[in-house]
Amino acid sequence: MAIKQRGGIWHCDFATPDGKRVRRSLDTSDKLEAQELHDKLKSESWRVSRLGESPQKTFEEACVRWLTDKQHKRSLDDDKTKIEFFLEHFSGRNLSSIRPEEITSVVAGLKNRKSSGKLDVTQATKNLYLAFIRSLLRIAEKEWGWLEKAPNLKSRSTPNKRIRWLTKEEAERMIRVMPDIIRPVVIFALSTGLRRSNIINLEWSQIDMQRKVAWINPENAKGGKAIGVALNDTACSVLRKQIGLHSRWVFVHTKAKNRSDGSMTPDIRKMRVDDNRQWQKGLKLAGIEDFRFHDLRHTWASWLIQSGVPLSALQEMGGWECIEMVRRYAHLSPNHLSEHACKLDSMIVVDGTNTAQHGIDKVVKIA
Repeated sequence: MAIKQRGGIWHCDFATPDGKRVRRSLDTSDKLEAQELHDKLKSESWRVSRLGESPQKTFEEACVRWLTDKQHKRSLDDDKTKIEFFLEHFSGRNLSSIRPEEITSVVAGLKNRKSSGKLDVTQATKNLYLAFIRSLLRIAEKEWGWLEKAPNLKSRSTPNKRIRWLTKEEAERMIRVMPDIIRPVVIFALSTGLRRSNIINLEWSQIDMQRKVAWINPENAKGGKAIGVALNDTACSVLRKQIGLHSRWVFVHTKAKNRSDGSMTPDIRKMRVDDNRQWQKGLKLAGIEDFRFHDLRHTWASWLIQSGVPLSALQEMGGWECIEMVRRYAHLSPNHLSEHACKLDSMIVVDGTNTAQHGIDKVVKIA
């Protein structure tokens, strides 16, 4: 019997047929359970060594391995959210037993976990969940050797991303009724175009008020590259009002905290990136629908383009990796095409009069 109890928990110690030593906790204080798991592990090691089978690993083990290997990943918190969702459906299952049709069915039923009404999420969000589990299973096959073959999971096509932006009047109305706790964040977003996570996680060490610049460190930037942020007067005004609230974080909120004597004292905390309550409250008061916080970035970019800012400058200001990401705003400022459009003026006659000063030989007559 190659099991031994240490600190109330049973451990196993045995050698596989190919000579590899296996020593690990069996995560139980029950001797019978420990012996059963030991025998199962030993049997699996024989089948892997002698029959060439892949080791039987559970979905939980794959998730733990993923989190360990990816611990320096910037979006690890997003991965944890996806893992929590999939564990609700595949907990205790061997990786090899999870069928592709099960995965697609589970993802198809994905609901917004932050919504009290559990609304459906967009297909783009569902595709992100599919992409995550597809990556996990492919690594389990190609790098860890835990699967013979990862299932083929295809994402569904999504419509082109919409660009939702506010007019000046809508923005003024929204800012006017936005709750005090979130108003500075909203104004700063409209002034800089920064993403919500970059604003909420902004530290004073990332700001130079004299030079009127801020910077987003590579590990916090979506593209993995540092972003320099030019601060206009509006953004600087917001920052000046935040000075002194917290020694580290720029944007914080104050919450009442109970003292031992029953009285209340202010508790200043860093704002949460995923807290949408005040934002949604402000939108409702302003009568603005179908508008996400990220659409403030679209509004910022749209306003700049309409003010004549070149696409190349907007790309640098917004920290986009490629110009294609910026071209979606180009239709908002077609002024650069006016010169080309005017070339037709010399070819069109309206009521016998050429609309251009200098006509050409052949024109189109419009009665």
